[in-house]
This record gives sequence, structure tokens and C-alpha cells, in this order.
Amino acid sequence: MARLAVNPTRMELGRLKAKLKTAQRGHKLLKDKRDDLMKKFLEMVRQNKEYREQVEEKMRAVYGGFAVAEAMMSPAALEEALMLPKYPVELKVGSVNMMSVTVPVFDFGDSARTAADNYAYGLVSTCAELDDSVAALSGVLPMLLRLAQMEKAAQLLAGEIEKTRRRVNALEYVQIPSYEETIRYITMKLDENERSNLARLMKVKDMMLEDAHHYKSRRQANPE
Repeated sequence: MARLAVNPTRMELGRLKAKLKTAQRGHKLLKDKRDDLMKKFLEMVRQNKEYREQVEEKMRAVYGGFAVAEAMMSPAALEEALMLPKYPVELKVGSVNMMSVTVPVFDFGDSARTAADNYAYGLVSTCAELDDSVAALSGVLPMLLRLAQMEKAAQLLAGEIEKTRRRVNALEYVQIPSYEETIRYITMKLDENERSNLARLMKVKDMMLEDAHHYKSRRQANPE
């Protein structure tokens, strides 16, 4: 792992140790966040799968009804019946925070609508299969919106998981090892300098003792 380009001083060593401690604490928090996101994501994927199967089952029934209606009615009559919508659709989009991820919330307000509002055509000129399919499709619309909301939330969670995973890997395999390698290098350099200083001090002490011994010997040889 590449060592950081820093001066091997005690001040730098203390600063790097503080950074290493912060990085290790951040690494643990990010790993916990990643694990929680994964747990929530897997639960959401399971719910999405179950709900999508329900929606697809209803949509198959709707398409089957339209296929029967197409076989029983003329193309012009079918196109005329389905040409214009009967009522506008209002969709309110909000958002909620889900584990630090902002996910959309769709509100489809249709509680005041009656069964007759589903049909933009007269019931006399159409077949019952078309009427049933149009009514069923109107009931599927809120489910489709909820499914879109759930799948968008899962997509955003997946993006946050990937972002968190990259941060965890950067800390675990790049930043923390770099700090540790640099701390070892500075510690080794400081120990080496300390040994060198100790060796110099011992040499100076020996020289001073030797000078003192020679001075004492000269005094004894030449007393005043």
C-alpha cells in the first residue's frame, strides 16, 4: 500500500493516529449502514416481486378482456369507444426519507369517482367484456402507481448501497492501510532517530569520561 508523503515527526504521527481513529470509526458506521440498507433492500425486492406478480395477473386479465372485445366488436367501434378519457387523472408526488435516501411517494386521489365515471362511451354499443376490462383497468391504475413507487424506491436504495459500498472499500483497502503504513514508517523513523541519538550521547559520554580520566592521570603525574 502506498505510503503518504509526510514528514516523519511526532506531530505528524499524532495527527495521523487521530485520522486513523476517525477513519476506522467511519468505516464501522458505513458498514453498519450498508448492512441495514441491504436488509431493507432485500425485503423491498421480495415485496416488489410479490406485488408485481399480483399486478401482472390483473393486467393479463385486462388484456384478455380487451382481446375478446376486439374479436366481438369492429375496430372502428372499439377505437371510438376508447378514443377519449372520461376524467382527468391527478397524481401528487411527494417524498419521504428512508434510511437517508429520499424516495418518491405517489398519491392518486380517486376516492370520489363512481363506477359510471370509468366509461367514456355509451354502454349500449359496446360488449360486456370491454366494459369489464375498462373497469378492471381503472382499478389496476393505483396498483401500477404503487408498483412504480416501490420499484423506484428499490432502485434508489440500490444506488445508495453501491455508493456506500464504494466508500467502505475505499476506507478499508486504501485510506486505512495508507494511514497504518505511514504510521509504521514514522514510528520506525522516530525509533531509528532515537537510537542514533542515544548512540551519540553514549559516545559523547565515553569521550567525556576518557577526557576526565586523562586529566586525572596528568594531575597525578604532575602534582603542584
